[in-house]
Amino acid sequence: MFYEPAKNDHGLKRPPFKSCVVPRPIGWLSTISYDGIPNLAPYSQFTNLTFDPPYVLVSINQGHLQNRKDTTVNIEETGEFVYNMATYDLRDKLNITACEFPPEVDEFEAAGLTKAPSVLVKPFRVAESPIQFECTYVQTIRLPGEGRVGTADIIIGKVIGVHVKDEFIMDDGKIDILRIKPLARMGYSDYTAVESIFTLEPSKAAGERDDMALGLEGAAGTMEKIR
Repeated sequence: MFYEPAKNDHGLKRPPFKSCVVPRPIGWLSTISYDGIPNLAPYSQFTNLTFDPPYVLVSINQGHLQNRKDTTVNIEETGEFVYNMATYDLRDKLNITACEFPPEVDEFEAAGLTKAPSVLVKPFRVAESPIQFECTYVQTIRLPGEGRVGTADIIIGKVIGVHVKDEFIMDDGKIDILRIKPLARMGYSDYTAVESIFTLEPSKAAGERDDMALGLEGAAGTMEKIR
């Protein structure tokens, strides 16, 4: 099958594009409005950009009324947000926070989630989440789109604080991802969770490179470590 997205001529009952880039991490982002109202919402077009220093990126499509989402407005007005890792056990609560509540609604309360104070930023963390990033706003790239919701705000944030619950840190220093079971987005209304892991060491086909392993682990100051 070949199709051109602009023509939507795939001939299928459902568009396949979002099922072709999977699984996607979920950016479960908590913010606080200029007036002090907490907000929490999930976005599946989310990723880390680099690690030294760490940056993250989230793409937030505009609403069906062609309005910018509360998350976008809050981040730009306050300059802060928190990423909370979504897990299989929290899937139902995350699903509630995906609803388009009015700006005055506190999604923490709507989903029955516990607010945890952050250390360096004002937005609350999801206490039930095993991992959170405290972030500061860097910039927005406004990406024009088609239709009512196609236009997107691509927001870049710098990670200035990382929380990891101690019970999920193993003796070898790794995070116990299999216990956490991070939630990830597929296409349609489908999700998946991490339930298996395998290790693939860097290939030596082109020779030894110490910086390759350090980069894969996200070691800060990589170049200084190999000098």
